[in-house]
Amino acid sequence: MNYLIKDFFSFPETINDVSARLVALFIVIITSVTIFFIMKESIIGIYFCFFLTYGFLARTLSGPKISPIALVVTKLMVPNLGLKEKIVPGPPKRFAQSIGLVTTAIASFCLLYNLDLISIILLAILVIFASLESFLGFCFGCKVFKLLMHLKVIPEDVCEKCNNLEF
Repeated sequence: MNYLIKDFFSFPETINDVSARLVALFIVIITSVTIFFIMKESIIGIYFCFFLTYGFLARTLSGPKISPIALVVTKLMVPNLGLKEKIVPGPPKRFAQSIGLVTTAIASFCLLYNLDLISIILLAILVIFASLESFLGFCFGCKVFKLLMHLKVIPEDVCEKCNNLEF
């Protein structure tokens, strides 16, 4: 039983960068819609923000296993689009997902306390970084992860493949 839980809450050692970029595209779209609803002072903005937070939590904890967006991308889109795989290390992507989790969690919290402007700013920053990932393949969180490894804040054994693969 303990093994099943540990296996469930594991993140892949490597992932397909094409999938990551498509997930980022969904994040850009959903986050932009969220900002729109917040600006319209609609309660729907809070629900979308919670959905984003859940997605980042799901992907941080277990990769694509329980993330609706990641499941659509990995099980439906990527197999049917015939896009060439590009394998990259998983730990930097997990780190990037955790940054998204913190950002959307704070934005959700701010929305609950009517701090809409702070939420909009945080979500706009998320749109910028998700756009960089989706459209240019530039993962800012991955670059921060690599810097933290270089500074020995993150031990090298966390991601041995990070030394060999470019991300």
